[in-house]
Amino acid sequence: MKRFLPLACMLLMAGWTFAQSGSISGQISDSDTYEALPGANVVIKGTSKGTTTDVNGKFSLGDLTPGSYVIEISFIGYDLKEIFANVKSGQNVNLGNIRLTPTSIGLKEVEVIASVAIDRKTPVAFTSITGQEIEEKVGNQEFPEMLRNTPSVYVTKQGGGFGDSRINVRGFDQRNIAVMINGVPVNDMENGWVYWSNWAGLSDVTTKMQVQRGLGASKLAVPSVGGSINIITNAAEMKKGGAAGVMIGNDGYQKYSLMLSTGLGQSGWALSFQGTHTLGNGYVYGTKFSGWSYFGSISKVFNKRHSIGITAVGAPQWHHQRSWANPYTDYEKYGTKYNSDWGYLNGEEFTFRRNFYHKPQVFFNWYFDISEKTTLSTAAYISWGRGGGTGPRGRINGKAEYRLPKTADGLHRFDDIVKWNSGGSVPDFGDDRETWENINPGEDNRKGFYADKYVNTSYYGLIRRASMNSHNWYGIISNLTTELGEAFTLTAGIDLRKYKGFHYRRVADLLGADAYFTNRNINTSGYFISEENPAKPLSKMGDEEKLHYYNIGLVQWEGVYAQLEYSKNKISTFIQVSGSNQGFKRVDFFNYYQSDALNEAAGKDENMESPWKHYFGGNVKAGINYNINQHHNVFFNTGYMSRQPTFDNVFPYYTNRINQITPNQQIIAFELGYGVRNSWMALNLNLYRTKWLDRQFNKSLDVDGDTYTGNLTVDQVHQGIELDFVITPVRNLDIKGMLTIGDWKYADDARGIIVNVDNPADVIDGVIYLKNVKVGDAAQTTFSLGADWEIVKGLGIDANYYFASNLYANFALDDRTFEQPGMSAWKLPTYSLVDLGANYNFKVGNTDWSFRLNVNNLFDKEYISESDTNRLYNPESGSDRLIPDSVDGSVSNRVFYGFGRTWNLGLKVRF
Repeated sequence: MKRFLPLACMLLMAGWTFAQSGSISGQISDSDTYEALPGANVVIKGTSKGTTTDVNGKFSLGDLTPGSYVIEISFIGYDLKEIFANVKSGQNVNLGNIRLTPTSIGLKEVEVIASVAIDRKTPVAFTSITGQEIEEKVGNQEFPEMLRNTPSVYVTKQGGGFGDSRINVRGFDQRNIAVMINGVPVNDMENGWVYWSNWAGLSDVTTKMQVQRGLGASKLAVPSVGGSINIITNAAEMKKGGAAGVMIGNDGYQKYSLMLSTGLGQSGWALSFQGTHTLGNGYVYGTKFSGWSYFGSISKVFNKRHSIGITAVGAPQWHHQRSWANPYTDYEKYGTKYNSDWGYLNGEEFTFRRNFYHKPQVFFNWYFDISEKTTLSTAAYISWGRGGGTGPRGRINGKAEYRLPKTADGLHRFDDIVKWNSGGSVPDFGDDRETWENINPGEDNRKGFYADKYVNTSYYGLIRRASMNSHNWYGIISNLTTELGEAFTLTAGIDLRKYKGFHYRRVADLLGADAYFTNRNINTSGYFISEENPAKPLSKMGDEEKLHYYNIGLVQWEGVYAQLEYSKNKISTFIQVSGSNQGFKRVDFFNYYQSDALNEAAGKDENMESPWKHYFGGNVKAGINYNINQHHNVFFNTGYMSRQPTFDNVFPYYTNRINQITPNQQIIAFELGYGVRNSWMALNLNLYRTKWLDRQFNKSLDVDGDTYTGNLTVDQVHQGIELDFVITPVRNLDIKGMLTIGDWKYADDARGIIVNVDNPADVIDGVIYLKNVKVGDAAQTTFSLGADWEIVKGLGIDANYYFASNLYANFALDDRTFEQPGMSAWKLPTYSLVDLGANYNFKVGNTDWSFRLNVNNLFDKEYISESDTNRLYNPESGSDRLIPDSVDGSVSNRVFYGFGRTWNLGLKVRF
């Protein structure tokens, strides 16, 4: 009995000690948006004891002896907060809802302009990614790839050039996704596309990125058919400090960054600046790149009610591209990194396809609290885009560049092209070049020229031209918000834009020739161009000698919007109306005479300047969210959009002839959602259906030697189920996942009228048999499962599995496959990827250090990410790789392979 007495005493003491311990709990959220902040650090000051908040921003610190504590709460982008807590024996101290204040000035107002959705309040399907997660995981990936594990999102690198990635949401491409930076639209005003290379440094200065799927919460009349992507950048920091970083990766990848902030001074001014430099050889052969990026923000706080901010962002860059999706047979011969656009010139990498661009954008923000209930937020912006992309022009003995003999590795022989252009002999290129004097006796002896347009002179030279696409873009968005009583909020505003796009070609590299001869300008008899301009995006456009074409596109946009929102107790609802008047005009300096009389005498129906063509459109959206209790909520939204045609739809003929058959496209959508929030799980389930009516595309064909072209229209339906979740089974371990099951297809055949280019009175009916054909270009079934685990304080690892299926070829809607009924889209092979990452954070004095390692496609999976052709499976050969094509004789689909294993390692210090 005596031997058990000590044991009993020990158990009694342990039980007494446990009974005397206490705990501290609470929830962390954003002071402006009231959103929970998962991953915030909660530490007992002066100790190593701490935790991080769960998916709902909640935390609990247990096993605390009675006494007084100071709790430190920190999160990147927010002010550090200290809270006093007195723990008593056997009790829990609930600190309630603790709100952290953003360190950036004007961040709340920017999010209002950007229509950032709020969890359990805004009735739309959305996913938010914090700047911290982007900073850790983007590495040497493309910025849009951070959204790969988001429901109904598909991202590829396309050809693999720096910044050449693209993104689809719910089966709609970038032209049908509204991409906004601080609430300002950045989709191209003429064709709606987004060029991510223009925003190469954006990942370094992003506070939050939010994807809203479906029509979304944006108040603007933007083309958010598939969804919208809101990117909220940093603003001027209230605290003084800075950061510096360096990163290395596969294939010579290097990145250097520096950020400095003055903090908010006594005079009310604050200034932040960040710059980066990125360079490398590229994963795909022949895709070398170099880019700079800069971000600057200056703010002035006049008083609690009035502040202004100026933000400038830009990313001058150049990169070599793989613009041509090669056939299977080329990859089987040369490997999946093969690029048919490049070679060597004088021992250095050289390519026909080089992109160079600089698109500085400046935002001027003014925030004014008119009263306690009324605020005015205004954003004026300016963008001057300068640059373009290069390509080949001309022929050698009638052969285009892709038909000339190549090296054993499939590379262009640029040294031999220069030699032939310069008058040298290259036997397997055929006959030596003719001189200008031999063809035109008595004229200047110019070597290696190419006279475009005329077939009989298309044998005499090959150059690299640059297609320039520059613009001047000005706009203003002003947003007035006022509270109407306790529950209603009214928002109204304007969206004004003015755009001028410049399009022409110039000589980038003569490749050994003396000059290039062009006679495509109807106002001249032809002229020589001897000046090379390889890649100067900011050169004066008016001073450049132009070839092939020169035209200007003008777009005017006047938009208004209004939204009434009700929020009280468990219900939040809104109804929103917006409208815009879009005007288009085209000026063509090459296809028309400067005199209207000369155009009339030449039988032209148009003049150098087209008239303005205006279209009115807009949308109506409504939604309701109901919080059943603190854990469950449901929402529903619906909307109708009347979307105007784009500039390219209005002028599809490459002339000033206006397409008179350009109806607005109609979009009808609805969405139903359910959410669960508790201490260990956050889950969202969405059902959606979007019907796109009167989608327009251009169709051209040759009939008995005559060229016909025109717009056809087709309806398509996108519907599906989306599931995403975050589970925290134990402290410091988050398990994340998503599942998308989509059903995207064309609802009927495409029909329209096709016009004879030379005789507009001659029209024929056009039909493309697309009914029930699957929509291509994006995987309709995706799944991901990953985990983030902080093993010990400061040391964490993460892993992710991604699966893509039901991916169909990105065929053109006028693909000849569908000129007969009963055909289908080619289904690409299913694939899966695994990513792995690790990070270590530690302090040295007053500085914070962090190491980060990312390995993407860990198992070096070989997979096809997209196909540019739609040649179907051949049952006779049992292959979809070697498929005889009766139309053009091709024997293989043209595809892009995704990247194999890549890696990056980075170090960053904050001070």
